[in-house]
Amino acid sequence: MPVVRRYEALLAKAALPDRRFHDLRHSCASPLLARGVSLRAIQEVLGHSSCTLTPNIYAHVLPELHRDVAARMDDILTG
Repeated sequence: MPVVRRYEALLAKAALPDRRFHDLRHSCASPLLARGVSLRAIQEVLGHSSCTLTPNIYAHVLPELHRDVAARMDDILTG
């Protein structure tokens, strides 16, 4: 059975809503970004050909990362 068909069967068996198989990529990338995994590492895992593609697609997660970076810099500067 092809992977996509198996995935669809598992969703149905678990009574979960239909989701595209491709959506699993988002379920992988967004939490990794939120936990501080580098864009480069995520790009390689997802197989994106360009280093600009990953942040363009997952930009909705980046504001949270910016707040984290600001907080870390504050800790560095204020001790």
